[in-house]
Amino acid sequence: MKVSLFITCLSDAIYPRVGEAMVRLLAVHGVRLEFPQVQTCCGQPSYNSGYWDETRTAAKTILTAFDDSDFVVCPSGSCTYMIHHYPELFADEPIWLEKAKRLEAKAYEFTQFLVQVLGITDIGAHFPHKVTYHPSCHGSRLLGVKDEPLALLSNVKGLELIPLPHAEDCCGFGGTFAIKMSEISGAMVTEKVDHVKETQAEVLVGLDMACLMNIAGNLRYRNEPVRVMHLAELLYEGVQTG
Repeated sequence: MKVSLFITCLSDAIYPRVGEAMVRLLAVHGVRLEFPQVQTCCGQPSYNSGYWDETRTAAKTILTAFDDSDFVVCPSGSCTYMIHHYPELFADEPIWLEKAKRLEAKAYEFTQFLVQVLGITDIGAHFPHKVTYHPSCHGSRLLGVKDEPLALLSNVKGLELIPLPHAEDCCGFGGTFAIKMSEISGAMVTEKVDHVKETQAEVLVGLDMACLMNIAGNLRYRNEPVRVMHLAELLYEGVQTG
């Protein structure tokens, strides 16, 4: 089967180590990720701002990039869910609508692919630290990624998983929301970090670098020593030391 990596803008430009961790983890289990270099932004910023024509241009690039892939794996629940909007965007364009439906059916967030497709819940990792988990809004509420990351974390040897109070609350990023409503966004992430501090965890882990970047920024601003990691990074580090 041909499995392709949809890297997303933030992981590509700012957090390439997340993509590297995914590639190396999946290689251990016999999955060689292809990387179509033509891929670009999924179009979510323009879509959320109401610029649907511009979004269709970006979406067509993504649809072309992954047209011949059997599976598409992504490190972001938010960007993965954006693909689910593509059929709506191309409702009046039959050829592109068919491509959009095919991509929607074969696109998976990273933990979804591990658990649902490969049937893996124990990656063989060892990570002897206190960890708390933030479920991002799009991944958990829209894409439905809830049990998969917890199953993977529960099988990491030495890891103490501490529940995050009010974990379901948004971190305040929300893409363009953080710019348009900056004061509200700032108050939300401050509250989120207050709850992270309550856990006394050494590490905050999540599935979406946009949310993690927002929380990490507030932690740094407040000189809090909590390490922020994507789950792929944690698992890969755990495999290396395990």
